[in-house]
Amino acid sequence: MKLRHTVSVISLLAAPVAASAEPVNGFYVSLGGGGNWVSSPLEQKSIAQNFAGAPGFALNLTNAGNTVYKPGVTLAGAVGYGFTNGIRLELEGAYRQNGVSRFAPAPSTPIGLIFSGEERKTSLMANVIYDFNGLKADLGLPITPYIGVGVGISTVDWSNVSRSGGPLAFGPPIGTANTIFSTFSSTDVVLAAQGIAGFSYDVPGVPGLALTTDFRMTGLPQGFKQHGQFTLGFAPGSAFGTIKSPSFHDYGNEWNYGVMIGVRYAFGAPAPAAAPAAPVAAAVAPSPVSRSYIVFFDWDKADLTSRARQIVSEAAANSSKVQYTRLEVNGYTDASGTAQHNQSLSIRRAQSVAAELVKDGVPKSAITIQGFGETHPLVPTAAGVREPQNRRVEIIIR
Repeated sequence: MKLRHTVSVISLLAAPVAASAEPVNGFYVSLGGGGNWVSSPLEQKSIAQNFAGAPGFALNLTNAGNTVYKPGVTLAGAVGYGFTNGIRLELEGAYRQNGVSRFAPAPSTPIGLIFSGEERKTSLMANVIYDFNGLKADLGLPITPYIGVGVGISTVDWSNVSRSGGPLAFGPPIGTANTIFSTFSSTDVVLAAQGIAGFSYDVPGVPGLALTTDFRMTGLPQGFKQHGQFTLGFAPGSAFGTIKSPSFHDYGNEWNYGVMIGVRYAFGAPAPAAAPAAPVAAAVAPSPVSRSYIVFFDWDKADLTSRARQIVSEAAANSSKVQYTRLEVNGYTDASGTAQHNQSLSIRRAQSVAAELVKDGVPKSAITIQGFGETHPLVPTAAGVREPQNRRVEIIIR
């Protein structure tokens, strides 16, 4: 009874002032935006045939070169579900827009073309993301790094794009086309894939709300094909004048690289633990030298707070005032997380306290360390519950 009474008093004194950041556990939504740039895809070929006004005349151009894009914008939103092991599954919709400026031909290709218009892509992706919650605790930073991959489909819309150039000589009796003009009218649907790397920052005082920043590499591994109309305008005196034909333009794989900033809200996040009221001094009548002490920790952390160091210092000082054979340092966790992770975390917490005791003058040989994980809670809870009073290390002077 005496030990239990002492434990309760110290738990009130050392409980965390505010709950620390919690992992995503359950359904969430996210929204973000930013900028992107495009790797220039190689245009494989541009074929036009059956020209109106010139029956039997066919043209097959192989344009080796790259389309040059302007930097653009990205918007994305997602709904997902997070698990206690750090894995999140989500369905994401995104829109990307980039202006097209010109075609940069290879030395073997005689035509340089000027573009106008925009490439617009709309994608639907299924993502798997992993939050490094343990790394966040080890680094002692208020952020959670994450990585992810996704697969899905994307549309590539060139319906508002045109390009022009010239001249192009065919030799007699055809002559020289002074103008070359293409207009596009189709949208292609292709396979898409992406990689994600970023970090989140939990907004203090707003459970479930986080700010996110990430880098995304989103690509079309199989390339895409755009259909349109190809027009040649020949020099005066030519037998052909202006002729037109349906055509298509076959592009290689294309990749978008982008940086996005956004917000994420997880539903059902636990509210911050209220700071306990300071006990009335007259209600506590501890013995002159206590033989048991408790140090509390923030969620998923093993580093000591300033209050925790005060308690360890008091235990070290009082151990010199009584006869003892050893100091037991026992670590515990709450019921959130896996049993394996909690066991490791409880040992790290006990090691942190033991190191502080040695720093405060207690002989290392007099200290024994044990980790009990989520067993022996001060406050019994269901599995998965974050209980501040169970995240502790007990110091017992024997």
